[in-house]
Amino acid sequence: MRALVFRQHLLEALSLRNMAASTRAANAAASNPQGPASVGPSVDSPTLQYSMILEHLIGDKRPVKDLNPAVMGGLPVPPKSDEQKMIERGMESCAFKSLLACVGGFVLGGAFGVFTAGIDTNVGIDPKDPLRTPTAREVLKDMGQRGMSYAKNFAIVGAMFSCTECIIESHRGKSDWKNAVYSGCVTGGAIGFRAGLKAGVLGCGGFAAFSAAIEYYLR
Repeated sequence: MRALVFRQHLLEALSLRNMAASTRAANAAASNPQGPASVGPSVDSPTLQYSMILEHLIGDKRPVKDLNPAVMGGLPVPPKSDEQKMIERGMESCAFKSLLACVGGFVLGGAFGVFTAGIDTNVGIDPKDPLRTPTAREVLKDMGQRGMSYAKNFAIVGAMFSCTECIIESHRGKSDWKNAVYSGCVTGGAIGFRAGLKAGVLGCGGFAAFSAAIEYYLR
C-alpha cells in the first residue's frame, strides 16, 4: 500500500518537474533575443528541482489522497448518510448506554430473583401459619415479587454505573480501568449513603474494589 502511494507521489512530482523545466526553458527563450543557443545550464537548477520533488513528496505541497479500499484490494465502503451518523451518535451517547444498562440490569435482576426464590424453601410460607403448605399461586406470587424487587435494584445500579462511567470517561478523555473504579465508588457511595455515612464509605470502597477486579479480569 505504501509503495503504491509513494509511486503515485513520485510520478506526480516527476510530471511537475518536467512541466517546470519546460516552462523555464520557454521563459528563457522568450526573454533572450539571441536564441536558445546562448542559454546555458543553470547551477541552481538541480537543487531547485530536487527541492520541488521533496516538497511534493514530504513537504507542504504533498497531496492528500483518499485511499479507496477497492483500489487496494478491499471491499468498497459506501459513505455514511446523515441518518446513519445520527444513529451512531445516539448509540454512543451516555443516555443510550444508561438505558441499555438499565434494561439489561432489569432482565438480569429479574432472572436472578426468580432463581433465588426457586431454591428458597420458605417461598410462599405465611409467617402467621408456618405449618400450612403454600399453594402454587402463593409460591408464584412470592417468586414474582422477589424477581421484581431484584430487577428494580439491578436496573438502578446498572443505569447509575453506566451513566457515571460514561460521564467520567468523557471528562477524562481516556478509556481505562480507572473509569470503572471511579464509577463504582460513586455508585456504591450513592446507594450506601441512604443508610448512613459509614455505609456510604463501605459501599464506595466495595463497589470500587469489585469494579477493579472485574476490569483486571476482563483486560
